[in-house]
Amino acid sequence: MTDTQSTQEPASLLQKKRLWLQIVIALVLGITVGLLLSPQGAALVSKQAAMDIAQWVALPGQVFLALIQMVVIPLVLSSIILGIAGNKDTGFLKKVGIRILPYFVTTTFVAVILGLAVVYLIEPGNYVDSALFNAIADQPVQVVATQAVQTSIPDKVAAIIPANPTQSTLDKDMFAIVIYASFIGMALTTLAERRKALLVDFMDGIQSVSLQIVNWAMLLAPLAVFGLLCDITIRIGVDALIGVSAYVATVLLGLAGLLLIYTLVASMVGKLHPLNFLRAIRSAQLLAFSTSSSAAVMPLSMRTAQEQLGVKKPIVQFIIPLGATINMDGTALYQVVAAIFLTQVFGVDLSMNQVVLLILTTVGASIGSPSTPGVGIVILASVLASFGIPATGIALILGVDRILDMCRTVINVSGDLTACVVMNHWLKDELALTEQAHINADNAVTS
Repeated sequence: MTDTQSTQEPASLLQKKRLWLQIVIALVLGITVGLLLSPQGAALVSKQAAMDIAQWVALPGQVFLALIQMVVIPLVLSSIILGIAGNKDTGFLKKVGIRILPYFVTTTFVAVILGLAVVYLIEPGNYVDSALFNAIADQPVQVVATQAVQTSIPDKVAAIIPANPTQSTLDKDMFAIVIYASFIGMALTTLAERRKALLVDFMDGIQSVSLQIVNWAMLLAPLAVFGLLCDITIRIGVDALIGVSAYVATVLLGLAGLLLIYTLVASMVGKLHPLNFLRAIRSAQLLAFSTSSSAAVMPLSMRTAQEQLGVKKPIVQFIIPLGATINMDGTALYQVVAAIFLTQVFGVDLSMNQVVLLILTTVGASIGSPSTPGVGIVILASVLASFGIPATGIALILGVDRILDMCRTVINVSGDLTACVVMNHWLKDELALTEQAHINADNAVTS
């Protein structure tokens, strides 16, 4: 049995068992059990007992996330380096880069414009209960403790280059790691073939080991989903949703519209039937909903893109790690809806110039944001501070942030997979030429 076969064996086993169906069952059971135990739900046990149970049922999910996070950095490094250095056609890589970055920026702008449309159409801030509004007035200022430090544009440009890769790794700064890996990959393309082959083989080994650990972690996925959903349902209950239900509905409507746009793009550009596309990506979406982390879903996204969507490996290795870092359309839509919602709650009127600035700020803040749970609320604090919106208003939406975080992560992952489909179609001729060049090169070596 080859290393590749042994690495893919657990994946095949999970597919035979229908991972997506297991996750759906675990998701439903987790929410149901959580509502039965939650103090805001059926309250079958005391509040203290419910919190104790929540800690234990969340344990498999925490172990699952820890396993994924343990290998996500070496997986991102090896995938991007292999995606760049492992491709002998440097012209092909330039074509991917030239197309994918404008594509990511364009879809992020589309997400923000869609968010503005739904929030101004529904005006959810007008439906907030006055009791909730009065309650947040006395909130402590801890919610602004995460506010980003203001830096000049030249400093931000210089900071793109990771001066200390070790510190970036410790901080889990995925954007810096992507930049670092890109530089290494590009440098490898300039080396002699003998030296390059040695390092490429080394990176291939790192990727194989990382994927094997991911496959082991995926065996825990259904149990992890049950535990994470049960834990969050016990802690949140339903009361938090009722008070700001109009806001929640606005965000969900915007996210649903964005998913519809992705589906149409995959259908028109990638020639995929909408239902077939949604069916192919459902496992990644369900895991994204359960974990609230694009990074945790990245290995499954890579597998889904290759095996379910038929995207070529060079495209997948380059776009999925990059997309999980800078393509945060769901987060961008959420941030602009949340910001305008709070302006409506506090009666802050934004001029047209301020709205345009909000769009640009949101797009910039969402690109390169960490692909970990809860980071959206941190970014939102810095966005609010720029427009004179009281950051204490975050307390109003903090109770439902985890639920919306789960939903926007689904959209972020769906956007990455849509980008793979689009790039695979746009570059299919170049991919065919590259594969033929590889075959010719291999034949020349063996003959």
